[in-house]
Amino acid sequence: MNRKPLAIAVKLAMTGALVGTLAACGGGGSGEVSTSGTSSGTSVGAVTGFGSVYVNGTRFEINGSVSSDDGLEREDQLEKGMILKVAGDWDDRGEGRADRVSYDDTLRGPISGMSWDEVTRTGTLTMLGQTISLDNKTVFRGATPTTIAGNPQGYRVRVSAWRLEDGGFRASFVGARAIGLDFDDDNEVEIEGVVANLDPSAETFTINGFLINYTSAVGDDDFSLDDLANGIVVEVEGYLNGNTIMAEEIDDEDDLFDDDDDVEISGNVYDYDAASRQFSVNGVRVQINGGTEFDDLRESSLVDGLFVKVEGEFRNGVLVAEEIEGRESDAELDGRIESIDLSGESLVVSGVRVQLTSNTLIDDDDDDDDRRSRVQDIQSLQVGDYLEIEGRQRSSDGGFLEALSIEREDDDDDDDFELEARVSAIGADSITIMNLEVLRNGYSLSGARVGDEVEIEYRLTDGGQYELTDDVDVDDDSDDDSDDD
Repeated sequence: MNRKPLAIAVKLAMTGALVGTLAACGGGGSGEVSTSGTSSGTSVGAVTGFGSVYVNGTRFEINGSVSSDDGLEREDQLEKGMILKVAGDWDDRGEGRADRVSYDDTLRGPISGMSWDEVTRTGTLTMLGQTISLDNKTVFRGATPTTIAGNPQGYRVRVSAWRLEDGGFRASFVGARAIGLDFDDDNEVEIEGVVANLDPSAETFTINGFLINYTSAVGDDDFSLDDLANGIVVEVEGYLNGNTIMAEEIDDEDDLFDDDDDVEISGNVYDYDAASRQFSVNGVRVQINGGTEFDDLRESSLVDGLFVKVEGEFRNGVLVAEEIEGRESDAELDGRIESIDLSGESLVVSGVRVQLTSNTLIDDDDDDDDRRSRVQDIQSLQVGDYLEIEGRQRSSDGGFLEALSIEREDDDDDDDFELEARVSAIGADSITIMNLEVLRNGYSLSGARVGDEVEIEYRLTDGGQYELTDDVDVDDDSDDDSDDD
């Protein structure tokens, strides 16, 4: 595996952001007062399943139509990983009804470069002068990341992403197609970001250093080009002419929410101020107070760069947090399915019990054109499948892994397994992680203690026991600041 421990958040140098994918989504929800157990407002997050759509752990029933400026009109055109804005109602059982579903591409156009590490499942994509980070939660359609990275300039993509404070992006969805398949839109582009270097005389500005010419542009919706100013966030649609975007339409960012909206939103923490108990996520200022509950993290764990989901009420431009949930993985497992409990939506993977939830993203290496319901996703899993799983380590019920993402791999001959998680127990001849006991098999456990984050490589013996195939690798930065249920 050889991955950096996921429990340690990457510090990001950030300076101001809005939700990248939602520039043209319009206003918020109904603003009705919530009844007990029911919320009415707006939920912003990535699609994790269908039937109708799962967003932020809620299954929203929708009427089949989608509001979008990017050619998407129907529910069956949506893909996992696309970040939606859903206005409607939902309850604490995870059931909801959508009055309006909105989608907007963050970026669209040709790729200039891409790197991808198949081992760590991370990489970087560049297009239109913008940098986009890729990870195991990024859903690819149209081509695999390895294929795109092998010939990046042969593809154009549509990207749905969280825009980060440092001006970069974190991709949730990348839809690719080979350049030349459509003859009239290979130069069509979309970009969004902060206006800089505005020159009204030349009618140009830049977004992260990429030149925009708006000589022939018009304002979209209620936006006037006279309102262009350095520091505002805009969305630009047009066509590529060399290293310049010739803008045809320009729109500013709308407010995501209305006052008194009940809100669910996911994204990266930035501009965290412990003294004021405030931080920002996707351009929304979040206020922590005495009634804020924390799930899967402590307030002391908040750092810039941490991916969270926030629920609360939007008041006077500030999201007053009722609950903040950690959405970063703190454990990883590469292994083979040994048993499946369809009714309980759980698996045993190389000796580890894995629990699925409505937040679990199930993705295949080869399902580019296969759009299934969440029920079909689960039913498609078969004993013997080799999976890569990221999730949260739980200590209750003997220990298990709560899956955030599952990717099925084409590793039919791989009987070597890997697990990165915290140690539950250490014996004279074995190490236990969650509900899995692994025999030492002559390899070193040196330095490992209960509670440490470790990485182990192991296998299943002919006798039905698990044994190490290498020394235990102890994370030197292990800490005990994790919340297990």
